[in-house]
Amino acid sequence: MAVPKRKTSRAKRDSRRANHNKIKSSTICVCPQCHQSKLPHHVCPECGYYDGKQVLEVK
Repeated sequence: MAVPKRKTSRAKRDSRRANHNKIKSSTICVCPQCHQSKLPHHVCPECGYYDGKQVLEVK
């Protein structure tokens, strides 16, 4: 089994983990019905539409 020769330094470890929690801006799209931001391939939480059809009854 492979064993590291040296302990990984804090700087090396933290620089590797620096990009783990960044949110990509391309994962948000606009609802064609109400023009609010929503996740792609999800029902719009504002109007309840998905693929041009009313799916949820929003109060």
